[in-house]
Amino acid sequence: MFRIETEVDRERRQLLHSRLRATNTAASPVLRALRGTPDERELPLHVWALDESGELAGGLVGHTWATWLHVTYLWVDEPHRGAGLGSRLLSKAEHLATTERRCRTARLETWDFQAPDFYRRHGYEVVCVIPDYPPGITEYTLTKRLG
Repeated sequence: MFRIETEVDRERRQLLHSRLRATNTAASPVLRALRGTPDERELPLHVWALDESGELAGGLVGHTWATWLHVTYLWVDEPHRGAGLGSRLLSKAEHLATTERRCRTARLETWDFQAPDFYRRHGYEVVCVIPDYPPGITEYTLTKRLG
């Protein structure tokens, strides 16, 4: 018999994470080889654009891990859109990821009403399409070989 519980429990979450990590490491020679290397650490990568008054005009938030750049957010304030700022932010993040962190590939997710065409113009390819996530919206996962 098992008792099933549904409360949020950070201690159990951490225990589950460490056990899953151990299981995955034991099952995957790739993950075993990654453990203990500099590429194992997930490092934040943030790029900010400030206007002449120091206000946030745009930014990119992501992280690097295992020679991958993962772009989590890329946003440009409405008055600055269409002037290349998003391209500059993305280019800077890719440059830092390749030159300082030895990344070879980038990935990101975007919705159909956001920027899939923007990313395609920058060399990203759609590798996954999830229709109706959330209902009425299509989510895209895109990747790009860097360098």
